[in-house]
Parts: sequence; C-alpha cells; structure tokens
Amino acid sequence: MSRATALARLVRMDRVELRGRTTTALRRARDRVTAALKPPRWDRRALRSRLASGHGLDDIRRALDREQWFDAHRALSRHLLGAPQRFPLHPSARGGLVASVLKRFPAAAGQAAARADRILTGEYDLLGYTGLRFERAQATDSTSHSLPDWHVDPVHQRRAPRRFWTTIDYLDATCGDHKIVWELNRHQHWLALGRACWLTNDPRYRDRFQQELASWLADNPPLIGINWSSMLELALRTVSWLWALNFFLTDADRIEEPWTIDVLLGIDTQLAQVEQNLSHYFSPNTHLLGEGLALYVAGRALPELAASARWEQLGRQVLVAELGRQIGRDGGHAERSTHYHRYALDFYILALVVARLSGDPAAGELESAVASAGRAARLFADDAGRLPHVGDDDGGRLFPIAARDCDDISDTLEIAAALADAPELVVGAATEEALWMLGPHGADDARKGEVPQSALRSGALAETGYYISRSAAGDHLLIDGGPHGYLNGGHAHADALSLTFTARGAPLLVDSGTGCYTTDRVLRDRFRSSALHNTLVLDGRSQSLPRGPFHWSHVADGRVECWRANEHFDYFCGSHDGYRPAVHRRHVLAMHGDLLVVVDVVDAAGTHTAAVHWHVHPDWQVDAGTRRVRLIRRSAPSHAITFAVSGGVIDCFRGDRDTGLGWYSPVYGQLAELTTVRVTERAAAPLWMAAAFDLSGCNAVEQVDWTAAPAAAASLRIRRAASVDCVFLTTPDPDGDRQTGQRTVAAEVRRAGDIETDARMLFYRADDTRRLVRFALVDGSMVRRAAGPVYLALDEPAPDVHMDVASCAA
Repeated sequence: MSRATALARLVRMDRVELRGRTTTALRRARDRVTAALKPPRWDRRALRSRLASGHGLDDIRRALDREQWFDAHRALSRHLLGAPQRFPLHPSARGGLVASVLKRFPAAAGQAAARADRILTGEYDLLGYTGLRFERAQATDSTSHSLPDWHVDPVHQRRAPRRFWTTIDYLDATCGDHKIVWELNRHQHWLALGRACWLTNDPRYRDRFQQELASWLADNPPLIGINWSSMLELALRTVSWLWALNFFLTDADRIEEPWTIDVLLGIDTQLAQVEQNLSHYFSPNTHLLGEGLALYVAGRALPELAASARWEQLGRQVLVAELGRQIGRDGGHAERSTHYHRYALDFYILALVVARLSGDPAAGELESAVASAGRAARLFADDAGRLPHVGDDDGGRLFPIAARDCDDISDTLEIAAALADAPELVVGAATEEALWMLGPHGADDARKGEVPQSALRSGALAETGYYISRSAAGDHLLIDGGPHGYLNGGHAHADALSLTFTARGAPLLVDSGTGCYTTDRVLRDRFRSSALHNTLVLDGRSQSLPRGPFHWSHVADGRVECWRANEHFDYFCGSHDGYRPAVHRRHVLAMHGDLLVVVDVVDAAGTHTAAVHWHVHPDWQVDAGTRRVRLIRRSAPSHAITFAVSGGVIDCFRGDRDTGLGWYSPVYGQLAELTTVRVTERAAAPLWMAAAFDLSGCNAVEQVDWTAAPAAAASLRIRRAASVDCVFLTTPDPDGDRQTGQRTVAAEVRRAGDIETDARMLFYRADDTRRLVRFALVDGSMVRRAAGPVYLALDEPAPDVHMDVASCAA
C-alpha cells in the first residue's frame, strides 16, 4: 500500500475505528514481544483457569490441579457424554443416526472407509487437488511419516516460516499457496474420519484423529506460524474440533492421550485470538461471518468454558448485524459470488441448528437468514443442484462430510428447506449430509410437501444484481446485471452482463472459474478478466482492472434497464459503464425451451473492435463455420444445439497459451481445457452484435441477419429450419412518454420488417407461408401488420404479453 493510500484511509477512519485499530496494534505488539522473550507453548494446566464455575466440573478441576491428565480426561469425557445435546452431533444419538444412514445409503460405510483409509496413509483431497502428501522433512517412524507437515504447500513445494503470526505475509507466493496450507489446517477431514469411525466401528480412524491432534499442537504453538494468521481459519478449525469432539467421545476405559483436555484448551485459546482480532476492518465479509459463527456455536455448545457466555453474545451480535449488511433484501450475498453465497448460507444454517438445540430466542432471526439466502441459492442453482461459477470459487466447504462436489449444493438446499419449512428449496434425491446435520426426523421434514421442479419459475435478485431464467425443459440461464462487488470487490470478477447457461440439464456456457489466488498473478488476473466470461470485450480492454489479488483500480457497475419474466419467455436489458465513455448494453431474450437470443450494442463515438466470448463446457464438441456453430454433447450426441451470429469473424480456441482462451478452472487449483468461441467485429458505433441459439433441438438456427442497419433500434431476422423468427429491439429512451411498472417507454410506432409496434421488445414468428403464428412483446400496446390485420391493440402498454396468433382475435 502506498503512503498516499494509507494516509487517505487514515483520514476516512472514524474515532471508533481508529481507537479499535490502535488498541489492536498495541496488543499485537505486546504479544510479539512476549512471544520473543518467552516462546509460547501449550500448557494443559491453563485449562483449569478457563473452566466456568459450577457445571459439575469439580472432579475435572481437582485432576487438573494434580496434573493427573488421564483422570481429568476421563472425568471430562463422562461430563460431556452426559451433557444435553447442543450441537448437530452428539454421541448419545449415534446408534439411531448410524442405523438411519446405513438404511438410506447402503454404500455409505464403504465410501466413508475408502476415503478415510487414504487419510490414514497421509493422502488428502483438498480443493481441486487429489492425493496431496504433506511430507515431513524428517520422520522417525511410519506413523510420523504419514502425519502432515502443517506448514507446507506440497503443490508448489514451499513452506511458510514459523514466526510470530503478524510477521507472516501469507499473500506472498514465497510462503506457497496459503489456501492449500489452510485447507488442510481447517481439519475438516476429521469429519471424514468421524463419519468412517461411526459407520464402520473401526478404531483406526479415532486413533488417526488423536495422532493428528497431538502433531498439530506440537507444530503450532499459540500465535506462531501461518495457521494463526487468519482469524477465519482459526474459526473454521474450532468448528471442526467441535465436530471431532462429538464424533470421538467415548466411555471406553482405555489408556490414551488426554485429548479432550487438548481440544477444549485449543478451542479456548484459538477463539480468544479470534475474539480479540475480529475482521471488522480487514475483511468484514464472510471472514467476519465465519468468525462470528465459531464464537456463537462454541459459546452455545460449550458452556463449560468460562468465556462461552461472552463468545455467544459477541458471535450472535455479529451474525445478526451482518445479516443486514451482507444478506440483501433479495437474499443474495453481498460478495457477488455464488460460492461465497453458499458459504454464508451454510454459516447461518449451522448457527440456526445450534440455536434451536440450545433454546436461543435468536433462532427466529437466524431462520429468516436461512430462508432468504436459501431462496436465492435455489435460484442460483440449476435443477441438478449445481451452482454456476460467478465470482471467486475457492473450493472450500463448511461441511464436507460426504465428499460432495463443491458445485453441488443439493445438501445445503435440503437442510435449508427443513429448517425454514420451505420444501420448494429441495432439489434432487435425499442427501446423507442432511441426516448428519438434522438427524433422521429433521431430514424427513425437508421433503414434506416437496414442490416439483417443473413448478419453479424464473426470478430476479434485483438488489444483488442477478437475473435467472429457467424453463420446464431444464434450461437455466443466469445473467449478471448488478454492481461489481462488495467493499473492495475482493471476490468479484470483471463479468458485467456475463451469463451462464445450462441447456436441458447440461452445463453449456460456463464461467471460467478462479484458478488460484496468489501463486500466479498472471493466471489470477486472466481468470478474473472479461475475456474469460461470456460477455463482450471492447478494444481488447477488460471492463474492470485488478490491482493485486483482491483489489481493483477500475470497476464496472451494471444497471438493469428492463426485466420481464412469465411462463412463456423472459427478457433482460442492462448496461454497464466499464468502457466509459462508451456504454455496453446487452439484451437477452429467452423463449422457454425454444430460442435464446443475445444482442450486444456498443454506444460510442468512432470505430471500435468488439469481441463476444462464449466459453463452452468441455462436454460439448464445437464445430464452427463462417457464421454458424454446432454444439454436440459428447456424453449424449443426440443433444445438439446450433447458434448463428449476425456478423463478424468466428475463431475457436482450446487450451491456447498465447491468448489465454480455451481454459477453465472447474475448482480452485485445477485447470482444464474447453473451447472458447470468439466472435469479433470492427465497425463504427453504434455497433450491434447478435447470437441466436436453438434450444428446441428440432428447429435449428441457420442464419441471423439485420433487416436494416441498426441504430437506436434494431430488427433481427433469424432463419430457422421450420420458421422465420424476428426480434425487434429499442434502446432505452429516458425521455419517453409512457410509464409501465417502473420503466418509461417510447410511444413511437416503429416497423420491424412488415410488422409495426410500439413495444420496447417484440418477438414474432412466421411459418413457411409467412403467416404470423406467435408473438411476444415487452412494454407495448399494439402489434399489427403494415396495411394488414391488427393482432393486438391495448389502451395502455402492457409489461409483457405472449400470444399464439391462432388463439387471439384479429
């Protein structure tokens, strides 16, 4: 950060922020000096002073006073086993839950064991990587050889230094990829060990957990190393430790390490660090939410710790306050990332489960968050429960117990449906994760009154800026029409007016993903650029320009000018200012199950070069002609889609290292090839470009042409195998004299071919005899054939109308 930037930030701070930052800086400096004078270490005796008074803990205190660690461990285990359930999992529910899982998912035990067995050998599947081995430089035996080096990034073969946490620049690539290091240190794979332990009764998985816990404590003394550098990582790790505590508690009288003492001491020490360093100013987004979640959940679940009452109050305050800041009135998350939206929803789901189990009146507010964010998540997801990649995707999960693909949020939706009494959120088959989170009866609640997928309609998250068109045929179209991002836009991409599209249940046009965060700056910036999204690039410029891995020097903000949705068609029109003074506007018309039309217009002075990019999922074969492209699904060759463009030059790229096109990242850390279709045109503005996709499979698009040189309005003729379709569009007229809904439209009657209309958008279809058989309009009152019949005449313009001409009076 430059001195000028730092000074400008200082000037903007209010007294509360300035005081908070100063206090935090002084405390960190004090802790650093203390750590230098007396290297920190774990001390089991410290747990004695951190236990709450009362709660029947006297036996534990006496054993701790005498340093009789095993006796303290046994007493603590007995106490926790007899305590009421305050967390989704509890040892007392083991028998019934395991029986239910094995009955409903007969293959679960084998799958769990196969996954856990690989962990026993030191292999970990994290983010987009499989079979990672975090090898130690020196190992004394086979067990220690398989235990991880908790500070190493094995992908880039780099190791973070073991210094005081504030001195570690984890964004520096010399530390390796901090995401890989932290993902292992979240200890979420302990849930996989716990699942296997419960479903198979194999004690090896419990032993592995204890070995890893001891190893981690030995390698990570308090406040030393990269694993103390992010408060979110400490928070998520303590949540994993709560799962482990409930998975591995047992009343079996066997000599073992007093691990329950270590777990409680570790939770207390880490959450004390989180409490003192909440991300109010550094990353007040999902970082702050996750930190508040851990404080709240641990505070409610572990009243045995003296700090619990304070933690739960602080955590509750964060969760409730951020509900208003981070979750919009439309239910969308402020980060403008579908995967971070899922993160936030999962945070509120866990908080709500704990609130209900522990009888917290705040459950009502948490339920409202789950309900609204759940509805938004269901809009984001297609009918297979897949999330499109919009914004950053770091491949992380809050609850990866069954190794579900990170794009698949059917488990989250099923759990949200049960908690919010919203069966319309359910998608797909029942999930094992719902049983672990809700128990058998709670999971059953999700599917009471389940809504058929065909009943789902298109919808908009107008505040967040996403518009979703869906059809009963399984088509799912998501359009990004809103603001660039939240605060510094750290997880946003340069994707204004981009879209993703699933055709008949198969991903077709995809967002290229994330790739990495810090290890490859060129790759990071490329995957965030406009060219790697399904949108238009003007004169080779990206709409928004990055400055570092999580900041931007120039951003584009979208503005939605029209959205209409009904059972027959959806229409979107929006613009953005990223190419200022030029304006890029995009019209999207989805005739459900039939036709998708995307029209881009650049309004600017002079001559420009525009390139529209279409990133085609690898499951589709691409055969490109001069102005027509045929897409054939490899896994189902009978599923084919054609699209044609109005002009320009079509080029295809696959894994091209010169342009950077033809690549995508299905999950963080993975790169794969796909085909990018680029359509380039150079012309004087206003520059119009169009593409029309056949969605029906039986009426292929053959040719697309402008019927006249487009200017303020455009008329597009789409020649198809069994019809001629025409689309007439006008640009928004701020001085128009008609009002419909919240939009002003022009009253001027214009001609589209031999059809006259006053509509903002008109679609009409003629059969092979040139007879008008279907039309749809937006913000209009009349449709008539020049010197011929009137098809529609209204006193006032209608927001949207669809008619089959044979069924309407002429």
